[in-house]
Amino acid sequence: MADSSAPAPPTDEVANLHLDEVTGERISKTELKKRQKQRQKEAGKAAKAAAAPEKPSSKPKTAAGDEEKDLNPNQYYEIRTRHVNELLKSPETNPYPHKFHVTYDDSKFVSEFGHLKSGESAEDKVIQIAGRIYNKRASGSKLIFYDLRTSADTVSIGTAIQIVCQAQLVKGGAVSFEKQHENIRRGDVIGITGYAGRTNPKNKLAEGKEGELSIFATEITLLSPCLHMLPSVRFPFSDGEQRARMRYLDMLWNDQTRNVLWQRSRMVRYIRDFFHERRFIEVETPMMHAIAGGATALPFITHHNDLDVDMFMRVAPELFLKKMIVGQFGKVFELGKNFRNEGIDLTHNPEFTSCEFYWAYADVYDVMALTEELVSSLVKELTGSYKTKFTTQHGEVYDVNWEAPWRRVEMIPELERATGEKFPPYDELHTDETNKFLQNICKKMKVDCAPPLTNARMIDKLTGEFIENTCVNPTFILEHPQMMSPLAKYHRTKKGLCERFEAFVCKKEIANAYTELNNPFDQRLRFEEQARQKDAGDDEAQMVDESFLNALEYGLPPTGGWGLGIDRLAMFITNNYSIREVLAFPFLREEKQGGREKFAAEVVDVQPLPVEGIPHK
Repeated sequence: MADSSAPAPPTDEVANLHLDEVTGERISKTELKKRQKQRQKEAGKAAKAAAAPEKPSSKPKTAAGDEEKDLNPNQYYEIRTRHVNELLKSPETNPYPHKFHVTYDDSKFVSEFGHLKSGESAEDKVIQIAGRIYNKRASGSKLIFYDLRTSADTVSIGTAIQIVCQAQLVKGGAVSFEKQHENIRRGDVIGITGYAGRTNPKNKLAEGKEGELSIFATEITLLSPCLHMLPSVRFPFSDGEQRARMRYLDMLWNDQTRNVLWQRSRMVRYIRDFFHERRFIEVETPMMHAIAGGATALPFITHHNDLDVDMFMRVAPELFLKKMIVGQFGKVFELGKNFRNEGIDLTHNPEFTSCEFYWAYADVYDVMALTEELVSSLVKELTGSYKTKFTTQHGEVYDVNWEAPWRRVEMIPELERATGEKFPPYDELHTDETNKFLQNICKKMKVDCAPPLTNARMIDKLTGEFIENTCVNPTFILEHPQMMSPLAKYHRTKKGLCERFEAFVCKKEIANAYTELNNPFDQRLRFEEQARQKDAGDDEAQMVDESFLNALEYGLPPTGGWGLGIDRLAMFITNNYSIREVLAFPFLREEKQGGREKFAAEVVDVQPLPVEGIPHK
């Protein structure tokens, strides 16, 4: 008889277990019921949570793109490039449309709508403008603010306008608010359709201030995305070398840079208008010459392949302009580039802009009066005053008074006062005896003049040390020795000198002028003297120009001529001690080779289109 208390065999225990279909386990009936009850309870909680409305986040939602603020510039560039490339794959999201109709003059925005009070708007007038986003802010998901700046033109350097974008302003049929803004980032160029109005912030009203005059946008269109991160407090853009190499970004980001170049443009326009009003004719003369003439300077050499001849980039347009006076043009001027193969420093650039004019039947004294009138009125027009400040690279501040009349200094008498030595007679300043005298003066005054030690170079060096350094306010240095001025007419009463002046401001030359030499016999002798100086090692001396001499033989009327350095004058008016700051794209030494970042097309692996094989001539 079997024992009833003995354990059941294993096969009987397995037969009493039940399958848990969720886990695949075989468990007791009691354990299975327990698990099923717990699962039903958890499923009920989940269903209840899914049906409940979403709780507001404790943190406000930010605008699209704010999550990118912690990226470094390289990371941002790669992410944005890939993003924009995706937009290009569909015509509906193309971020580079062909056209946006700008219908409103943004420079009139404040004058036209400045009368609006807080909370008021002018919805009856539709405004369409375009510009670049310099800042982007969001207040929730349905309200976005853009700080927009428009482009510079002849009236202003651009207008700063706040753009207010609210979801409720989007009109039916337009692209949804979210779609309009989801791809827009700081730095992008956008088009705006909307109307003028003033915001109605409570805090400003409490302070008694009006809200900000803005454009309330009904539609925003992306016109051109900026692939790179704009500079910021975290990633500034202030290094001088970097600013010069990426001038487009310097202009885009730094208001001061854009303002200086805008003022320069106004300056050039004023000078043109000044001469046009006085019946001067603007002309253009060649940039490449067979002979480098018109100034004492070392030229750039280029080569004409078809003719197989070397040519010179012009150092000055003077000789051609005087040929036009021979050709019966009474008043001519030219604004253009010159090229001189000289050093690069704070006041010199290998290519620079000058204005030269030639005035038949005038002399150096007429030209001097016209110079005072032009420059002083120009400064008054641009700055509102005759008085300006100029800060040197060492931090020294000059107070400059441009009002006429300007100080006049005779060169040789002033050098005699500065050195305490009596100079040889004017008509002996070109002799070998004077050369020895000048070498002794330089040694006595501890003035180092680079060879070759010609009379002209030593007098010029002494003038720089003892006269030019006194010329803070505009000053005319007058009556140069003839051997320093191969194209100037001899002085009518002081033999050995010529009728010439150089105008200096802040210790730097801005203009050079003289009564023009119109005697072909004398001019040939002057050119031959220059040729001897060139043979003696002076690379800057001029060559004999037979074509110009032949023109003089047809008769050059008594003429006054003048040249002004546009870049130098712009430096002093805009208070910049470096010529780089007043040039849109200054000359730069070759950048050291290093690893470059990938181009946008390389980041997204854009394959080039096949090239159509059109043979060149």
